[in-house]
Amino acid sequence: MSNPPPDDVEAELKPTATPGYNPGGSKSPEELAALDQEDESLARWKASLGIVPGTSATPAGPKLHVLTLELASSTLPSGKTISMDINNPQEMAAIKKNPIVIKEGVEYNVRMNFRVSGSIIPGVRYIQLVKRSGIKVDKFEKMLGSYGPRDEQYTVDFEPDDSPSGIIARTGTYNVVSRVVDDDGEIHANWEWQFKIGKEWA
Repeated sequence: MSNPPPDDVEAELKPTATPGYNPGGSKSPEELAALDQEDESLARWKASLGIVPGTSATPAGPKLHVLTLELASSTLPSGKTISMDINNPQEMAAIKKNPIVIKEGVEYNVRMNFRVSGSIIPGVRYIQLVKRSGIKVDKFEKMLGSYGPRDEQYTVDFEPDDSPSGIIARTGTYNVVSRVVDDDGEIHANWEWQFKIGKEWA
């Protein structure tokens, strides 16, 4: 999706460590299905992840495939969303040349669509590092949870946020590095994109 970020950016993209938290070793769906079978609420949760007795992982192992990242806002014309297909090199190159324009001072939220195959992926996190003129202006990190393999895509809506406003916010291009990583340290997606703040959506 993109070249690896430089070392200084790589260090800033590391997930926040939770003191005392140990994710432990990964287990296959079959091993997880056999644990605590008498706990009904846990069994329901495992079933929601596709973990049921007789389940086994595919030889390919766990995979999380990000499909699109979207920006949604009630202020967008006709309730549309701005969507980027991070797997389309031409589309990502076009965004680099003509950055996404986000209207200043409005509420919006980010939505990620992805698929999971192979096995359960524990502790999926989305990390976003934003720089302008090479200076860090924001880092956002969201724990998305654990996901099991299934044919249908997952859609996760992030909490609403407000876009910045003012002449300073509207100056220059914001460069973003986005990453999806799990508790085992596996990087499932890593891509770069650009946006600007404008008086209106473009």
